[in-house]
Amino acid sequence: MRRHIPLRIAGALAIVAVLSSAGAASARTQPVTQTRPAVVQPAAVQPATSGGPATQAAVLVAEMTTAQRAASIVMGHISSTDPAALSAYMSSTGIGGFILMGANVPGSEAELQAVTASLAVDRALPPLIAIDQEGGYVSRLPWDDFAASSTLKDRPAAEASTAFAARASLVARGGANVNFGVVADTTADTSSFIFGRSLGADPAAAADRVAAAVTAEEPFVASTLKHFPGHGAAPGDSHELIPNTDKSFEQWQQSDALPFVAGIDAGASLLMFGHLSYTAVDAAPASLSARWHEIARDDLGFEGVIVTDDLGMLQSTGIPEYADPVTNAVAAVAAGNDLVLAIAHSTPESAAQLSAGIALAVDTGELPAERLQDAAERVMTLRLERAASSAVWAPCADCTPAS
Repeated sequence: MRRHIPLRIAGALAIVAVLSSAGAASARTQPVTQTRPAVVQPAAVQPATSGGPATQAAVLVAEMTTAQRAASIVMGHISSTDPAALSAYMSSTGIGGFILMGANVPGSEAELQAVTASLAVDRALPPLIAIDQEGGYVSRLPWDDFAASSTLKDRPAAEASTAFAARASLVARGGANVNFGVVADTTADTSSFIFGRSLGADPAAAADRVAAAVTAEEPFVASTLKHFPGHGAAPGDSHELIPNTDKSFEQWQQSDALPFVAGIDAGASLLMFGHLSYTAVDAAPASLSARWHEIARDDLGFEGVIVTDDLGMLQSTGIPEYADPVTNAVAAVAAGNDLVLAIAHSTPESAAQLSAGIALAVDTGELPAERLQDAAERVMTLRLERAASSAVWAPCADCTPAS
């Protein structure tokens, strides 16, 4: 389903696979001066089906009910570090993903490993466990002191590679398998909420850093580009309103598109759609726009998982047509999103409500069954890929390379 990208690390890093949580907890993560990778991977967890991940995913999804498929494309959240509560939440909802926010991150890496382990109620098929670990302004892991965008935006791409390889190893060691960490938005407007998080004001230069970051992250975790098609041209904060711009599609292709194209070509596993509108292309927010999803798939060739930005942000705008979270979720899947993310305004019951609403939309014909099946297969494929990549990685300068 996704194009195959060779797993490699660019820049000055030595990579060691740490095969136990105790070893991972004791390894010291730091910038690395060695350049020769030493890698050990444990035997992959093999699902009951045969063939590659896409083939296996198709078989597994075919055996699901509509309700199970709907649940599998929801990424939910509850604010807790209690392993029992988190395990019960995942078991009761059957959802395919969980996002770690600040309230889910305890004071140490070992404690975080206990949190993430509790989310994997099926060890053979763990959920997508995501985190917003950009570094700098948006950082959930207090122990991440690697270079962030505020520094990297003016530095060579090789430094982005080094920083994001190290950062992604922290995410993987903590037990997450998805990082919502590569900001591909570009802007020169210092007053923009995205300026401090962007990897550059110039799209062409930022594209090199974005590609380097994605290439560095993918061996560790599923790397995510955000926020498509790009906040830079649209003033305003999408946590509060729907930013918009009248920039033409052609203008977008020559500017804001460049970092996303580079990140897709570098092999990003996920593409996060933003709640912003390029009115010359579609008046609807990109997250709810079938046209923008066609552009991502057909024009840019993205074959991975498309995920919404937090759907709760749409509710936060106060716009009446976005007041109902279930309606927003159904519209998002219909537009082409494979994974719906719900954080703001959510409750412990929200994930089950979204799942039920998506399933009902299929049953009533509002949402084509084929669209749900396609979304479920893409999400399942990524889960299987991450399950098969089960090593825990740690870059360090003073480790003895594994044989």
